[in-house]
Amino acid sequence: MSTSLLVEKMQRAANEKGIDVHIWAVNANEISEQVKKADVVLLGPQARYARDQIMKFVGDTPCELISMRDYGMMDGESVLEHALSLIQ
Repeated sequence: MSTSLLVEKMQRAANEKGIDVHIWAVNANEISEQVKKADVVLLGPQARYARDQIMKFVGDTPCELISMRDYGMMDGESVLEHALSLIQ
């Protein structure tokens, strides 16, 4: 539920900035299928344990953990900016 809220806040921040993006959340088990559609992969802090395993699936797609602060504060704008910085 918290990840869905963060996705909503990120999408709202993108809309306010006029940035056309599609943001979605999946669980770690779905990453191998979903990464083909992604320009960047962000992992919630709770997925830290699976980071090494997930990195095997993402290939050259940028992939990083969301900071605990941004995740805890549900700072969609900051997370969006971080994601955009990874693909520029």
